[in-house]
Amino acid sequence: MLYVDHGAGGPASVMRVVEGPLPALKPGHVLIEVHYAGVNRPELYQRAGLYPPPPGASPVLGLEVSGRIVACADDVTQWQVGDFVCALTPGGGYAEYCAVPAGHCLPIPRGLSLLEAASLPETYFTVWANVFDCARLQPGEHFLVHGGSSGIGVAAIQLAKLHGATVYTTVGNARKAAACRELGADFVYDYRAEDWYKAVRQATDKRGVDVILDMVGGDYFMKNVRSLAVDGRLLLIAFIQGSKIPDFDAMYVMIRRLTITGSTMRGRNVEQKAAIAEALRRNVWPLFEAGKLRTLIHEVFPLREVVAAHELMESSAHIGKIVLEVRRS
Repeated sequence: MLYVDHGAGGPASVMRVVEGPLPALKPGHVLIEVHYAGVNRPELYQRAGLYPPPPGASPVLGLEVSGRIVACADDVTQWQVGDFVCALTPGGGYAEYCAVPAGHCLPIPRGLSLLEAASLPETYFTVWANVFDCARLQPGEHFLVHGGSSGIGVAAIQLAKLHGATVYTTVGNARKAAACRELGADFVYDYRAEDWYKAVRQATDKRGVDVILDMVGGDYFMKNVRSLAVDGRLLLIAFIQGSKIPDFDAMYVMIRRLTITGSTMRGRNVEQKAAIAEALRRNVWPLFEAGKLRTLIHEVFPLREVVAAHELMESSAHIGKIVLEVRRS
């Protein structure tokens, strides 16, 4: 099969499409003929040598795919050869074939294409696990997600709004702000043009928001803490500006009874990810099929143009998801 090799790691230019053997099919796994693979920021970190795969996972980049099942392990009963699925992968998505635990696969939502479905798993697994399983966002609460035009942001804005929350988000320009408003965000702040912390405090009459999903880190951390209402929850899922916290003051945490937690999706075990997949199947996939949720794909690149796809993500010029076309559907 063809797959993307990133060698010893480095800038986007180190990636090459090369030929190698198909992945071995382990018990409990299916082999997917990959048609599309989503591009996600953790893959940029892995390519740069900053986010190694967990033990036993494929070293090949790629955390989400869509395609056709071409083989099933003997103990797999929920899928059959020929089924079209999308899946959260432990790695290996930038390839013509990818082995995935059967419980991490989901059917293609009715009405969506294989291309659209490839943009779903990594973002919706992450948003559901953090915002709904962990923070337990409630109808009527106030929710802030940073990076509203990212794949995570697009998913979080829509799900939180459908759940009955008031939604706040930050973006980097007016074009991204317009996209987030169209998705349903109630308050959108261009962090290059205004102080989002002051704007959130003003919009909430100094009460603050109940839940914040943050992938920025750095000096956003204390602004997030100060932006939370009593019993607020802060969820950390990435650190674009770094994980070191300047001027941390724990007094806010104690006085307001705040909960601060963080997680990665890749480090969860097979059973935990399968439980999230089942929750998405029950609670989120019907929303796509009813036309209440939509995908937002910025650009599709052929597999051989993976370098350009990573460079686009690094530029942060995109709105929504970037996808690789591995095989024409």
